[in-house]
Amino acid sequence: MALHEDLADILAKDTIEAAENLADERLIEEIAKQLGASSTTMEEAFMTSIRVRLAEKRARLYLQKKIKSGGSPPA
Repeated sequence: MALHEDLADILAKDTIEAAENLADERLIEEIAKQLGASSTTMEEAFMTSIRVRLAEKRARLYLQKKIKSGGSPPA
């Protein structure tokens, strides 16, 4: 990965964690806006990392529910 991608991914991880801890759904958008004001390249890398990390998290939760239910579709 390029430096901007590495930094954006670290920031995305920290922002997701902070948004969950603070129960602040808008934090991700606010951070993206701050990045976009100075670097659209960094903003794009950040939002890509956000989408990838959140998609992986949803998929992992689905997999865990599927395993716990013994293979039945989760409720």
